[in-house]
Amino acid sequence: MRQIVLDTETTGLEWKKGNRVVEIGCVELLERRPTGRTFHCYLNPEREFEPGAQEVTGLTLEFLADKPKFADVVEEFLAFVDGAELIIHNAAFDLGFLDAELSQCGGGYGRMVDRVTVLDSLELARQRYPGQRNSLDALCRRLGVDNSHRQLHGALLDAQLLAEAYLALTAGQGEIGFTAPAPAEEVRAATGVVAIQGIRPRVRPSEDELAAHAARVEAIRAKSGVSLWDERPVAEEIAA
Repeated sequence: MRQIVLDTETTGLEWKKGNRVVEIGCVELLERRPTGRTFHCYLNPEREFEPGAQEVTGLTLEFLADKPKFADVVEEFLAFVDGAELIIHNAAFDLGFLDAELSQCGGGYGRMVDRVTVLDSLELARQRYPGQRNSLDALCRRLGVDNSHRQLHGALLDAQLLAEAYLALTAGQGEIGFTAPAPAEEVRAATGVVAIQGIRPRVRPSEDELAAHAARVEAIRAKSGVSLWDERPVAEEIAA
């Protein structure tokens, strides 16, 4: 499966008020592994930031003045995401802005959902942790993803953090190492992958580990009167 973790930064909170995208960051995953391929660009929004929006990203109009407009990168962007499953935190926000940008380009680009499927990681987090804070920062803290270097919002950095948080959220997989792309034999092309996997080694506990396990089970049994491990002793588990 080809997935693209996507994030955007904008001049304000509502595209209906004419706010624009100023940064796009995308990270590609194939079979839940980072390939090392990314899409990242800053964009000239041709308008002012709303109050507070500039402080969130640290971007300025002076910095963005010589950057391309969305219409200049739309073909490259769509080629990168076409056919993938997009993973977006609070997908309605980013898709609303991207659809608004596409509508201004002409050429019959349509909407994002005409080209991709979408998975909203915020909805996943709300299902997993109902009633709790599920912002990206909160998820990183809860799932053990190091976000200490996230001082400001940045589309590519946030996409990388979201990729790690998403994998931890859905499969318990933690650090995935964006500095070490998937092996070449696992990445055939942007549209497919063949995973090469060897035989998984069996790890047997040492005598000390068995003794520690037995002591722990005995402590559980003494406190509650029963232990689930009584139904299948560890020696049987090892021999299976």
